[in-house]
Amino acid sequence: MIVESFPDRTVLINKKEYLYFGGTAYLGLPTHADFQNTLIKSITKWGSFYGSSRNSNIKLSIFDKAENLFSKQIGTEKSLTTSSGTLAGKLVLEYLSTTESTFYHYPKTHPAILHSKSLPLFENGTLHNNLVNDTKEKVVITVDAVLALEITPTVFNFLNDISSKKQITLLVDESHSLGILGKQGEGVFKTILNKNLKRKIMIASLGKALGLSGGVIASDVDFIDAIKNEALFISSSCANAAYLESYVLSQDIIKVQQEKLAANLNFLFEDLDLNDTFKFNKGYPVIYCNSKNIYDRLVEKGIIITNFKYPNYKGGMNRIVITANHTKQDLTKLKEVLMSL
Repeated sequence: MIVESFPDRTVLINKKEYLYFGGTAYLGLPTHADFQNTLIKSITKWGSFYGSSRNSNIKLSIFDKAENLFSKQIGTEKSLTTSSGTLAGKLVLEYLSTTESTFYHYPKTHPAILHSKSLPLFENGTLHNNLVNDTKEKVVITVDAVLALEITPTVFNFLNDISSKKQITLLVDESHSLGILGKQGEGVFKTILNKNLKRKIMIASLGKALGLSGGVIASDVDFIDAIKNEALFISSSCANAAYLESYVLSQDIIKVQQEKLAANLNFLFEDLDLNDTFKFNKGYPVIYCNSKNIYDRLVEKGIIITNFKYPNYKGGMNRIVITANHTKQDLTKLKEVLMSL
C-alpha cells in the first residue's frame, strides 16, 4: 500500500481512513506538534544535514551534548551517534572482527549485528560446546534486547553457564527497547550484569521509539574511542545534527509521551482476553498474531497493522503496535475487534 502522508493513529488509503496500529513510532514523536516545532527550530540552527566526517576540522558541539546525554541515560561511560542503527552495528562488527574473537549469536539475532562467520549460541537447546570447555579464548555474543516477534526482553541467564575461561564481549541491539523499557526508557542494557563479561556494547536505531534519524553505540571509553578511529566511521557521514538537538531539547515531551503510552497499555490490556494465536505482554506496546488471515480480517474492520516477511523467520509477521498517540476510542475499537476474532 502506497500512502501520501506519514501514518499516525490513522492512515488514509485510497481516500478511506483506517485506524493504524503499525510501524515502530511507539512514542508517537514523528507527528507530535511540539516535537516537530523543536525539530524545525533545530534545522534553522544546524541546517537540514551536515554531510561531513566527524573527524573534520569543523566539529559541531551538538554531538558531544547528545552523546553525553545518551551515555548518562543508558548507563555507559561513553556513546557515539551514527547515521543509522545498521551502520552502528556494522561499525562494531567490523572492529570486533579484528580482535581474534569467535562470534556466537542468539537465535534470530537481527542482521545488523550478525557476523558472517557467527556460530549459533545454542545447539539442540544447550549452549554451544565450545562455550563450556576450558579453552581460553575471546568470544563475542550478539543478541537483541527484544527479539523481533517477541514481547519480553531476552533473558541473559545463559551467561552464567559459559566457562570462566572465556573473555566475553556482549553486543546488544536495543532498537526495540530504547525509549520504552526501563524506568526512564533507558532500555535493559544496564541491568545485564555478569562477572564473566569483559565488555558490554549497546547499539540501537534511534528511528523507532525516539523518532530520530540515526543510530547510537554505547560502551566504555576505550571502545568508543577505538570506533571513532575506524576508517568506516571516519569516512561516513555523521548523524543528523538537527535531530540530535531536537532530542536534547525534547526530554520533557518524551517523558510525557512515555506516560501516555503506559496509560494506553494499562487501558488496553486491563481486561483484554485473546485466544492463543495472539501473544502480548502488558508492559510492551506490541501484540503479535500467528493467524494467517488476521491481516485481511482487520482490514475489513477498518484497521491496518504491520504485515511483511521478516528476515530470519519462516512466516509473515503480523504486528499490532500501540503508540502514545492512540486514543481510548481507538483502543476500545481494537479491543472489541480482537476479542471478536
